[in-house]
Amino acid sequence: MWGEWTGGAAILAVCVLAVLVGIVRKKMEWLLNVFMRSVLGTIAIYFINAALAGAGIDLGIGINALTVLTSGILGFPGLAVLYGIGIYKIL
Repeated sequence: MWGEWTGGAAILAVCVLAVLVGIVRKKMEWLLNVFMRSVLGTIAIYFINAALAGAGIDLGIGINALTVLTSGILGFPGLAVLYGIGIYKIL
């Protein structure tokens, strides 16, 4: 009796393990993607602010946790939103 259940339990355990590995891999890929977009977004904010300051335009988009998370989660559209809000504030 235990021989029949042991084989089925082993197959079920391997299937559950495979699904868990897939979930963890997908989550790590997503976290790495957000991290890379955050880094590149921060660099973009720095250079866009420098270019705008050189042109005499001060939008006041700072580099802080909120702007880094916005650019990390939303990517380029997040940067556009940040600068859109900055332009709206000076109108």
